[in-house]
Amino acid sequence: MATTLEVPKIDRVESSPAVPHYVNRWWRVVGGLSMNMALGTLYAWSVFVAPLEKEFQWTRSQTSAAFTIAVAVFALTFIAAGRLQDKFGPFWVSVTGGVLVSLGFFLCAYTQSLTWLYVCFGVIGGLGNGFGYATPIPVMAKWFPDKRGLAVGLAVGGYGGGSAIFGPLASKVLIPSYGWRATFMILGGLFFVMTLVGSYLLKNPPTGYRPAGWTPAPATAKAAATTYEFTPGQVLRTPTFYFMWVAYALGASAGLMVISQLVPFAKSQGIASDLLATMTLVVAAVGNAGGRILSGWLSDALGRLNVLRLMIAISIFAMPLLYLAGTNVTLLYAMVFVVYWCYGTQLSVNASTTSDFWGTRNAGINYGLLFTAWGVAGIIGPRIAGQLFDKFNNYQAAFYTAAVLSAVAFFLELLARRPATPSTASAGKNYSAAA
Repeated sequence: MATTLEVPKIDRVESSPAVPHYVNRWWRVVGGLSMNMALGTLYAWSVFVAPLEKEFQWTRSQTSAAFTIAVAVFALTFIAAGRLQDKFGPFWVSVTGGVLVSLGFFLCAYTQSLTWLYVCFGVIGGLGNGFGYATPIPVMAKWFPDKRGLAVGLAVGGYGGGSAIFGPLASKVLIPSYGWRATFMILGGLFFVMTLVGSYLLKNPPTGYRPAGWTPAPATAKAAATTYEFTPGQVLRTPTFYFMWVAYALGASAGLMVISQLVPFAKSQGIASDLLATMTLVVAAVGNAGGRILSGWLSDALGRLNVLRLMIAISIFAMPLLYLAGTNVTLLYAMVFVVYWCYGTQLSVNASTTSDFWGTRNAGINYGLLFTAWGVAGIIGPRIAGQLFDKFNNYQAAFYTAAVLSAVAFFLELLARRPATPSTASAGKNYSAAA
């Protein structure tokens, strides 16, 4: 009597069912996490500030410039790296990013001057971040058309989580035991391994890939993705891009204005050092990663723009409440968590929105164009906050200004709509219904 074997349902290529033995798509998420956790140490830069200032008597503005340079190079490199990723695939682009980040950290161990620090951490490290960060988002968007928000959120959540892991490791264990120079070397070696693992796992799906049992959502669905592949030039001709770009820049600037002032603000309120460490290394990191992951998941069900609007709206009220928290530790922790959550949401959901609105074929460069908004925010947000503090000698102006910027960003997100395909636009419609 003949028997039949039931084949387990796995993700497969619908248009080519004979494709054999490729890794389950969730391993791609692991690769994105591994890559971004290493890259996310950009946020943990502050642990090196005090040792560098102590040894070289540099000022805070001088050491902070290294971070500013890294952010600017990161954002600008992302466009070129995204284009290379779209053309040649993610592997070699991500390997390049991993090697550059690791090399930058390793060379920082030999710092003797500001110029050396700026080149190694700012330029080389920034280049590495741009190349490394350019690959996980398009890969997730292509492998997970059915769970795009969640998958992208998980991958970029590693960027927020990296600082929560390596920041305390460096400040509490490595620097006290081995010094800041050896710490740079140790982290550089560790990041090299992590980014190579991530690069190996970050591969695009075969052409025509669809998850088993999945069919594209109808165009009227809240999270429906476009079936038209926009070129970068076509993206730049959609009004939605500019509404989203300015909203991204202002919303991220607002978040970074507050985030950059959290530690001195908490100290000015008399928060104890142990509570301060918990706030910055645990509460903030969990909020940042949680916003990227769970808001991404929510956007799959509620729509990308709806989630962006909701979280930016919450920011409008969270910024002043954080200032008013004073010595109320519970309220302070809660508002820090919310501010970081709303900030992290923008890094996750904007990335998913790019693929939904403009397609996945050019997702690398298309998101690179939008991501320049974050680069602008990373430069001007902390700078505006610092200047407001110098002028008014308190943090109220910075926190309330951040709320105003969030309000403007919210209004712009309300104006954004799902872009129509060029053929529809030529018929006289600039956009379709809101997503």
